[in-house]
Amino acid sequence: MRYFLENSELKVEADLHGAEVKSVLNKENYREYMWYGNGKYWGRTAPVLFPFVGMLKGKRFLWKGQEYPMGQHGFARDTDFELESQTENELRFIMKSNEETKKKYPFDFTFEIVYTLEGKALNVRWIVTNTGDETMHFSVGAHPAFLCPVHGEKNKAGYRLIFKGAEEIRHHGNALDTGLSMKEDIVLPLSNETAVITETFFDRTTYMVENKQTSEVTLADPEGKPIVSVAFDAPLFGIWSPEGKNAPFVCIEPWYGRCDAEDFEGDLSEREYSNALEPGNVFDVNYTITYYTV
Repeated sequence: MRYFLENSELKVEADLHGAEVKSVLNKENYREYMWYGNGKYWGRTAPVLFPFVGMLKGKRFLWKGQEYPMGQHGFARDTDFELESQTENELRFIMKSNEETKKKYPFDFTFEIVYTLEGKALNVRWIVTNTGDETMHFSVGAHPAFLCPVHGEKNKAGYRLIFKGAEEIRHHGNALDTGLSMKEDIVLPLSNETAVITETFFDRTTYMVENKQTSEVTLADPEGKPIVSVAFDAPLFGIWSPEGKNAPFVCIEPWYGRCDAEDFEGDLSEREYSNALEPGNVFDVNYTITYYTV
């Protein structure tokens, strides 16, 4: 089932399935910002990644000596949420742990996703509450895909990524065969905070950027006019488009967590960038997407 937020600037559509934003429409020129989920390239639009971000080594995790199978990015994106509340400018969805979730992830929790529309900005808030009696370990992340190109070009070559305040971006790729983080430290050089997308820019890997190297990434057209900006306080983020496909979208992804490293051998509590939440405590973070008229 779909729910809507709307003001004089934008119309936002979100689905109960995964609490996923499916459409953001500019009401001034009726331009759609979001990728529409064509399986030829990628069948999703803006999935929420929880309780894991990325791939786990061996597609499983260890907790208290027990092994739990787990697919990429966890299970929230494939779960039907409940609508907790709706106002004129806010949608609030909730997922609660149950017997089925505890078979694959042995913690009690509630996970709320709140969308708030203000002018041309959509604020996304994640609220994780540990409702159990033991420390909960988890990751959470975003995966919104923005249409690119937007002016009818044959591909997105010439479009730009602007990394606010950065002179260069140091990143780790993920191995295409395993999805795990590689140790190689790769430098993406910038000119005036900007990287220009080429036809082969996304052929090799996801750009996984750690250590809070910027707090805002903007996707801009070849003239430098911004299309969308994603502002966040997350410790890391990803930039992705399907490898080798020249897909007509770019993902800008704030993350609180990432995939396992290739040499990881620990249990759930030892995963890098994992979040530990004590019983009764709340993890409450947000990021904001600003949409521009182009």
